[in-house]
Amino acid sequence: MSTPTQKHTRSRKNIRRGALKLKTVALAECAKCKRPVRPHTACAFCGSYKGKAVAKV
Repeated sequence: MSTPTQKHTRSRKNIRRGALKLKTVALAECAKCKRPVRPHTACAFCGSYKGKAVAKV
């Protein structure tokens, strides 16, 4: 493996690392219990999806 021939500046290093940020979690509100849940998933607290009961909790 070869070694770098030129030094990378701090700004060039930080620009490259700028794409490594964490993404925020998308949240929606449950139609029944009004708690925050992930979109397109059943609610873990009341077991409903789009206002209908789909799982026993």
